[in-house]
Amino acid sequence: MPRLAQLAEQDERAGDKAGPRPGNIAPLHYYAFLSYSHADAAMAGWLHDSLEKFRTPATLIGRLTHNGAIPRRLTPIFRDRHELSASDDLGRGIREALSASRFLIVLCSPAAAASRWVNAEVDMFKRQRPDGCVLAAIVAGEPFASEVPGRESEECLPPALRQKYDRRGRPTAKRAEPLAADLREDRDGKRLGMLKLIAGMLGVGLDELVQRETLRRQRRLAIVAAASLAGMAVTSTLAIVALDARDTARDQRREAEGLVGFMLGDLRAKLEPLGRLDVLDSVGARALKYYEGQDKVSLSDEALAQRSKALTLMGEIANTRGNLDTALRLYREALAGTAEALKRDPGNTQRLFDHAQNVFWVGYIAWQRGQLGPAEAAFREYKRLAERMIALQPGKAEWRLEQQYADTNLGIVLLDLRRYAEAGAVFQSSVDAVEALAASAPNNADYQKMLLEALAWLSTARAGEGRLDNALAQRERQIALIEKSIVASPGDAEYSRKAMGAHRAMSRLLLARGDVTGALEQAHRATAFADSVMRTEPGNTEWLEAAAGARLELAALLRSAGNPARAAPAVRAGCDMTARLIAKDRTVRAWSEDLRLACLHERARLALVHRSPQEALALSREAVATAKASSDTPTDAALARASALLLTGDAFAAGGRVTEARNAWSAAIAGWPSNVALSPWDLAQQAVLLRKVGNHGRARQIEARLDGIGFRHPEYRLNRGPA
Repeated sequence: MPRLAQLAEQDERAGDKAGPRPGNIAPLHYYAFLSYSHADAAMAGWLHDSLEKFRTPATLIGRLTHNGAIPRRLTPIFRDRHELSASDDLGRGIREALSASRFLIVLCSPAAAASRWVNAEVDMFKRQRPDGCVLAAIVAGEPFASEVPGRESEECLPPALRQKYDRRGRPTAKRAEPLAADLREDRDGKRLGMLKLIAGMLGVGLDELVQRETLRRQRRLAIVAAASLAGMAVTSTLAIVALDARDTARDQRREAEGLVGFMLGDLRAKLEPLGRLDVLDSVGARALKYYEGQDKVSLSDEALAQRSKALTLMGEIANTRGNLDTALRLYREALAGTAEALKRDPGNTQRLFDHAQNVFWVGYIAWQRGQLGPAEAAFREYKRLAERMIALQPGKAEWRLEQQYADTNLGIVLLDLRRYAEAGAVFQSSVDAVEALAASAPNNADYQKMLLEALAWLSTARAGEGRLDNALAQRERQIALIEKSIVASPGDAEYSRKAMGAHRAMSRLLLARGDVTGALEQAHRATAFADSVMRTEPGNTEWLEAAAGARLELAALLRSAGNPARAAPAVRAGCDMTARLIAKDRTVRAWSEDLRLACLHERARLALVHRSPQEALALSREAVATAKASSDTPTDAALARASALLLTGDAFAAGGRVTEARNAWSAAIAGWPSNVALSPWDLAQQAVLLRKVGNHGRARQIEARLDGIGFRHPEYRLNRGPA
């Protein structure tokens, strides 16, 4: 289900969304209006009494927040259909109470979602008080379950609560995500959930309120203990204090673990789209600090799971920053924790899910380092766990999505092995399955992002097969969906990253079709998105890698288009970014091999343009050495070496050393991989090499094949012979 915004971390920049601002608050009779269904009357009674009995910690009273000055008491709280039982005009009384209430608290459950009165009250409040703040307190059901076919009966949010209203109090077509607390015992619990509501109304952080409330309770316990000492025997007093301390410690631990769960769940979900690694890092570090010094064996199931989530988060951040050794250590420690949790409860699908994530990340590190065997083994285990989740809960859409992720991972390995047709079939199946999920819940961002990813990989596979038109069609569709998503979620950095990759790929495809103008336009858009995401978080190596690749591809395109002067600064920028990445971790193949080779190639080609064959020769020899040391698959390593030798031969030829040039080109052909699927770009390079060594007959065969699929890359056409 989509995660709801949490009360503990309201953004003070949200303006009207967070409630009225200081100085604009009219005198209001009620602090809050409590709306609920009669089926939830018992919980409403408890919450009403608890809120009215709550005393604000003395150190907070009078503080000015975006919700106004913090009061001593949260009174009075209007309880719907309790205080108006004697009213002869229920409708008018409700409207008056709503307009006189600063906040609206809605007890959310399937009964409340189906209640005409609860929905009408939410609608009235939003219309009369567009500057007011609506707080959701979940007591049963699931938010936004009505968007998942077959689960409509689980919906807990009334329709008006799920709908966004504008500043004039008019309903819009946009979906609202109300600030929420979950009062269920297996979630926040009643005590922590109530504190979340209070924190939201006061405009303070949940952790601050929990700490101050805990200190106040401790002082109260100390006073009780002192009074007891004066009137009771020592042994009786010690027994009472011990029991109180035990209960207090248990409550404090429950509240602390609830806060940790909030940090690793809803708070993380809100921070991730912003792309701020520093903030996410502090979240993970703070969560891990709570578990320091605690015996792992004695941790509860929930605590063990949360500790593993914190380790996984820290691993993801280390990975994103390019610290793969640190990331792998954290992932493996998290994996051991989730394995223990799963051992305790093998049929728990959430435990299966948590364990599967760490299995994936360990495999992902292997994939990053070019270790395809271990990567494939991990991805197959990930798929097995996903299938186990589906077997246990076949109706849960989230587990179906996990299966699609697993299939995508395996498809990527097939791409690396150049099994393009197999990979294309996997990705087409993934697109079809995710499209069905996205159609069933068009507002589910996870489904939309998965569809974007599936379309990207399908396009890559089709391009490898030589189906350039199909590859272009998939990219065009992906870009159109990305543009819609950016408009709908302008602050989500992940969409900008996807846009950068999509425009890079589109540029390569258009260049392959000979459309230099269109390719340049797409390449410039890719670099613009690269600059955007890099400004958000310069330390994110995933974004830095994509930005370096975008710069080097732009440079190659500008050079091919006959504009070396503009290509030079792009080469320098791309090579500088590559050097920064390699300094982070030389074991990442994409940095130390792929990007490094691209940098050397572009520098050498520019040297040839500027008639500096000796400089080009030195760079090409460095490229040959890098390719020889490649940790890539045998096919890719052979192709990288052939490309470097082609460049070396061109450098020799530019310096008038014809025999040495021919020897380099012949060595490239001699080492050319056989009996493997080759992409159009590989075939084009093979045809150029064959022409250079005089094998025109074989070259013409390949050129005819490339002509048949519409491959018209300008650099290839410049080097090919007559038809």
